[in-house]
Amino acid sequence: MNTIRIGWIEVLRRPYGETIYAEMAQSILSSQWNVEVINVGYDPYFKILYPAILWKLCRIRGEKEVWIRNFDSILTMPYDHIKGKNIALIHHIDPTIQPFYQKPIFSALERAFYRNLQNVDGIITVSKFWQNHFQNMGFSPVYVIYNGFDVEKFHFEEQEILSFKKRFRLEQKPILYIGNCQRIKGVVEVYRSLRGLDCFLVTSGQRDIHLPVLHLNLDYRDYLLLLKSASVVITMSKFKEGWNRTAHEAMLCKTPVIGSGLGGMRELLEGGKQLICERIEDLKEMVRYALSHPEVGQWGYDFAKQFSLNRFKMEWINLIKRICEPNK
Repeated sequence: MNTIRIGWIEVLRRPYGETIYAEMAQSILSSQWNVEVINVGYDPYFKILYPAILWKLCRIRGEKEVWIRNFDSILTMPYDHIKGKNIALIHHIDPTIQPFYQKPIFSALERAFYRNLQNVDGIITVSKFWQNHFQNMGFSPVYVIYNGFDVEKFHFEEQEILSFKKRFRLEQKPILYIGNCQRIKGVVEVYRSLRGLDCFLVTSGQRDIHLPVLHLNLDYRDYLLLLKSASVVITMSKFKEGWNRTAHEAMLCKTPVIGSGLGGMRELLEGGKQLICERIEDLKEMVRYALSHPEVGQWGYDFAKQFSLNRFKMEWINLIKRICEPNK
């Protein structure tokens, strides 16, 4: 088993859930075997650089026991020069996240993706929603490897929480964290729905829209303190999520979560007995309910804590062994 060589092909994008997941998996596999990560460039939203990135993907060559591919490198499978088994790692596919003028292009790419996906040796997804999606389309085998979390990082001292609130002047009123400040995360609709409440509305992360709320750029520990300090975390994504790390992290902080439940997020919220808001008109009333029922946070924690780093590690290692030595 020490001779296994793994090639991991990726296109760098914004540092959110998919990037974190990939880095964790790469670190785990590198501790066991020889892993070569091939980054072909950065292109956040299929902009003008994308044709150049596809050209670079076509020029990849080499031989490994296993290649891990994402959406982009599945597109170029017929044109590159690599040998070995191919595994697709797909978090989500949803054309609604593309701007209107890019949808025809993405539609063509999506057709090519599904056509080439027939030639992979397996698909890894991060929720049962997407596993069912690919299985219903006739693909097999399709594996689920859930996100993993270091549960020990979600222990907080009361003084640490109080200091965080004081530092950012978030005292005296409930804090509602409404997510990464991006349109596709539903923050505009959430703001319009909740702006009349006597609460602090807070966003974080790289923003593509400016709202009259407190926006914080935080390191990871402060970000977790924000989730812990919040009375409710709201994740009203407008696209079909793979999972939703923000919702999961909030649950590990024992903070109640309200989410749209789109894609794999529904499995997470339903498993943790959190609140699913299918109509934005219902959001304000659901926030009021969550504010008066903090026990929802404990229910979320009881479910979320099972997705440990060790579980993530063992599932990745066992899958690679199964792929490389299928008869053992």
